Amino acid sequence: MKRTVILPLVFLALSSSFAFAETKTFIKEYTYQASEDDSRNSSRTIALREVKRLLLEELGTYLESETTVKNFQLTKDQVTAFTAGIVKAEVIDQKWDGDSLKYWLKAKITADTDDVIKSIQALRKDRVKTKELEELKRRSDELLSENATLRKDLTAAKGETRKKRKVDYDENIKKLTAIEWFEKGLSLGMSENYQDAIDAYSKAIERNPKLLGAYNNRGVIYDILNDNEQAIDDFNRALKLKPKDTVAYINRGNVYAKTGNYEQAMKDYNQAMKIDPKFDAAYNNRGLVYDTLGNYKEAIKDFNKAISLNPKYIDAFYNRGNTYGRLRDHKQALEDYGRAIELYPQYADAYVNRGAVYSALGNYNQAIKDYDTAIQINPQIAMAYNNRGSAQFALGNNNQAIEDFTTAIKLDPKLEMAYSNRGVAYGKVGDHLRAIRDFDRAIELNPQDAGAYGNRGLAYRNLGNDNQAIENFKIAARLGLKWPQDYLRERGIVW
Repeated sequence: MKRTVILPLVFLALSSSFAFAETKTFIKEYTYQASEDDSRNSSRTIALREVKRLLLEELGTYLESETTVKNFQLTKDQVTAFTAGIVKAEVIDQKWDGDSLKYWLKAKITADTDDVIKSIQALRKDRVKTKELEELKRRSDELLSENATLRKDLTAAKGETRKKRKVDYDENIKKLTAIEWFEKGLSLGMSENYQDAIDAYSKAIERNPKLLGAYNNRGVIYDILNDNEQAIDDFNRALKLKPKDTVAYINRGNVYAKTGNYEQAMKDYNQAMKIDPKFDAAYNNRGLVYDTLGNYKEAIKDFNKAISLNPKYIDAFYNRGNTYGRLRDHKQALEDYGRAIELYPQYADAYVNRGAVYSALGNYNQAIKDYDTAIQINPQIAMAYNNRGSAQFALGNNNQAIEDFTTAIKLDPKLEMAYSNRGVAYGKVGDHLRAIRDFDRAIELNPQDAGAYGNRGLAYRNLGNDNQAIENFKIAARLGLKWPQDYLRERGIVW
């Protein structure tokens, strides 16, 4: 009888690690010359925004010189935009002189280059987020420039004109404060302090109800927390403010796709494409829906389009590799995973899935190398241990296989295939009782696992319990597994 070891192609959560770490501290001072129209709070807001801009520019210049960041081929402006929500500016001293109307502020940024570069890596993969952060930097710079113009106009204005300019000036300050809260939300979200992030975005919205990014990002946090109704409500609010906001369409489409409303997800991705035909993420995400629906031809067309628009779109290569893998086009799958890894050497998911392709081709040693690399990058990936165990089993290293399956189960107690695979390995070393316990658990987690029933039947037969063996073979046969069907048919047993 054939015993099947599952080697799946999977989507995994990303976590990276780097071989180096260096803590850098940057300190800047800024003195804001206030006018009679400024309050202490408005002066502090402007001084803080300006000093943070100087700090981020210095950090961006430093990071741009780093070899790892050079390989990303990002501009200094992009690095500065991406780090705005990653690092925090800490005020170490400040002074308000009400007589001279000067607000002096001294602040620092202490950045662990390892953590910052990991975060930049993650952001590079998120095309929607990077687009939004670049827009945020542009808007922040615009507001500071507008502030300088408004202050100048206020000095010269009189009467009703002055009153109007003062209203505009106060509104500008509120918008600058909103961006400060928005950046706090970004930082909190990246550190997985989700409720605090929601609170920060809510404060940003209170100060600037038209801040699109706050609705979009708060919606994304709600999505992470599986509060789909609140997420969609935030994306709807963003679209009400800006009916052509492609980011909101993409985000809302992602929620619809996650909840199985593929038709509505398609509509949202299509609308994003209609507004911006060069928005690569819309094609990539629609490709994922096509892939989920089994329409692999259309999925590949969409991934191709995303890559043609952005030849360095890491996830588009990875996702196309997954689709090619499902089509058993191993050559193309290997090429795509290789390209994703070339663009992002810390892409643990791609190593795991490339390893699965190598295993499917019988190249188990190369597969193990890829699984080893994935585990080195992120030791918490259960599927990497499961798949490495499968490769070890195929090479006859049964005890090592059992050890890997056990680790996979510890990391993810609901990973049904790891129980099933370990059960097969236990059977191979003659421990049929443990094998049965593992198949029991696999079936508990997935009552439709025909292979687990079939293999449990083999374990019972090896223990001499033919009645239990036949009962398990019957269930496996009814679930469509061919070899139990053949086994029963040869013996005239109806299932």
